[in-house]
Amino acid sequence: MSQDNSEQASFWTAQAGQKWVEQQALLDALMQPVLDGVFARAPLAAGHSVLDIGCGTGASTLQAADLVGNNGSVLGADISPTMLALAETRAAGRSAISFAEADAAQYAFDTQRFDHMISRFGVMFFADPAAAFANILKGLKPGAHVTFACWGPFVNNPWFSMAVQAAKDVLGAPPSVDPDEPGPFAFRDIDRVQGILKTAGFDRFEADAAQIALTPPGTRAQVAAMATSIGPVARTVDYFQGSASDSAAITARVDEALRDFETPKGVRVPAQINFFQARRPDR
Repeated sequence: MSQDNSEQASFWTAQAGQKWVEQQALLDALMQPVLDGVFARAPLAAGHSVLDIGCGTGASTLQAADLVGNNGSVLGADISPTMLALAETRAAGRSAISFAEADAAQYAFDTQRFDHMISRFGVMFFADPAAAFANILKGLKPGAHVTFACWGPFVNNPWFSMAVQAAKDVLGAPPSVDPDEPGPFAFRDIDRVQGILKTAGFDRFEADAAQIALTPPGTRAQVAAMATSIGPVARTVDYFQGSASDSAAITARVDEALRDFETPKGVRVPAQINFFQARRPDR
């Protein structure tokens, strides 16, 4: 299988990347419970060296650095220079943090450097995931831990499903895609992912499908606008060359759907997140 991730690089640099930069604070708040889940499972400690795959605008890298302290180090790797530029700005002056514009499937990581690899939604986009993880493994110390989070099945994640349904209602359905192709739900099948990790050379697998609540900030209308400006809905609007009025109609439908998720603490959207853990063999 080809390891060509150039399409992903273009998408996360010129299209989605800019939107993520513009909405960095909102997206970080939305997905903080997912990152909390990663750190609850990853045994990071002072002095450790951490590799953060798909670090995006830097939230996971910054929080990992807080856990490993000044005697530790964190390398944030991402394929998008657009998102990395903001990550570097946020980490300015923190000597324990560095960044690399890197396709993790092919980047030459320092051999056996890292105690841990972490990722929040950063590993589902590889053209050849087994080969990518095999390359990452080279950078890990014997016995090193791997901990990452991915979306569970589409039907169990209304953050996506309600917005996609709204877009279909307004514009129609875009062409179907293979769900195992690079994308947000490529790692929805826990058994498949553990098979990928085994093929790549990892062992001591653990996985759990956790039910959590995403925590988008703002009013219901603000959350609806965010939900429809990124991800599959944005691509659907682009595919059908939708108008501003189409986008407004989609957002209005999502706003209405979000009524089911309003709480005294704000909008809380249920999600199934697959958390994976594995180890590099001790030898």
